[in-house]
Amino acid sequence: LPDKAIDLVDEAASQIRMEMDSKPEALDRLERRLIQLKIEREALKKETDAASRKRLEELSAVIGNVEREYADLEEVWNTEKAALHGSQKIKSQLEQARIDLENARRAGDLGRMSELQYGRIPELERQLDMASQAEMMEMKLLRNRVTDEEIAEVVSKWTGIPVSKMLEGERDKLMRMEEALHHRVIGQDEAVEAVSNAVRRSRAGLSDPNRPNGSFLFLGPTGVGKTELCKSLASFLFDTEEAMVRIDMSEFMEKHSVARLIGAPPGYVGYEEGGYLTEAVRRRPYSVLLLDEVEKAHPDVFNILLQVLEDGRLTDGQGRTVDFRNTVIVMTSNLGSDIIQQKAGEANYESMKAAVMEVVGTHFRPEFINRVDEVVVFHPLAENQIQGIARIQIDNLAKRLKDQDMQMVLGDDAMQLLAEVGYDPVYGARPLKRAIQRMIENPLAQKLLQGDFVPGDTIKVSVAEGKLVFARS
Repeated sequence: LPDKAIDLVDEAASQIRMEMDSKPEALDRLERRLIQLKIEREALKKETDAASRKRLEELSAVIGNVEREYADLEEVWNTEKAALHGSQKIKSQLEQARIDLENARRAGDLGRMSELQYGRIPELERQLDMASQAEMMEMKLLRNRVTDEEIAEVVSKWTGIPVSKMLEGERDKLMRMEEALHHRVIGQDEAVEAVSNAVRRSRAGLSDPNRPNGSFLFLGPTGVGKTELCKSLASFLFDTEEAMVRIDMSEFMEKHSVARLIGAPPGYVGYEEGGYLTEAVRRRPYSVLLLDEVEKAHPDVFNILLQVLEDGRLTDGQGRTVDFRNTVIVMTSNLGSDIIQQKAGEANYESMKAAVMEVVGTHFRPEFINRVDEVVVFHPLAENQIQGIARIQIDNLAKRLKDQDMQMVLGDDAMQLLAEVGYDPVYGARPLKRAIQRMIENPLAQKLLQGDFVPGDTIKVSVAEGKLVFARS
């Protein structure tokens, strides 16, 4: 095997060995939660108000439940650890018995040889076989063998390639790409379809292998989902939103600021720091690169982007070649937003796109537009789509509450009110976010701090006299 392969197996085996000798993450997490709850209990014992006393009673019940869960999990851990250590002990005894057999053979001790060869060694081999079978059973907390998952984790740590990209067969995943993206992006069917088709072409090996996986120019007014589609794409392709590298191109409006993208040349201040663009991609080669408000960048920036879009590589100020072939490059722009607003609701997408492209053609050079895989025009959001976006944002808030052991349920009337207040055809979904902060998050924060709701509660949000009201369900 090559040295790298041996290093890979060695690190994976070492990681499992360290896990065997240390407390499992699930137990450690429970233990830390137990400590936090006990600290809170001691602090509440000093309070005299009714809300604190009620919280103290509930906290004692929660601590009891966590302690029972911890005890059950610790018993499982001890059992699994005993099974693993038992087989190791038997292996050690078997090795010693074989050494004793060899020593007895050299000494001519026939009685000792008979005892070891026909008694002790077969018995130890039988015990080892039983222990090995027990080890092969699925364990809840401990891992006892190196599989393709452990190898993939180490490779992922070394290279930054997502684990699922190495393990999961992507054919089925890519075929339902539109469905996955629409979980977070409401409407914009043409945009989602265009992005999905470009990614599938690249994955199928039909695109130029020396260019990025995909390059897109997203056009549309503010708040229609351009950035959200980038986040959704990063999460779909690379398993995490953190795989999206965002660069605000309004920071590169001046000619002298262009050098920051690839890094200062030798002899200039900042030479050792590397470039803003090249360093981000060099550290995370598998990523979605978002160049926000690209129309605001200095024209010289596009000379750099031409090379990236055509050759899939760029040389930074230190002479290192940075590979862009595993990135998806998305550029956003508000050019033509007034035309999109005027033609909102029209069924003919192509005619709207053609009108917007006339404006885009006056700003960007033809060679730049030709190197982009797909120019995507986003529609203004309709009022019926705002409610779907509100549902997504409320679900995100509910997840944050779940971390505090609370649930939140919104009635249809409350969701309808949020959609009505948060709808603005000019500003898209951004007013909705502010409406949720003003109408739900602000009053709910006050009620949580006052102790009106405690862990374990289900918060029901409904409408009364045109306002949102909160009640314990």
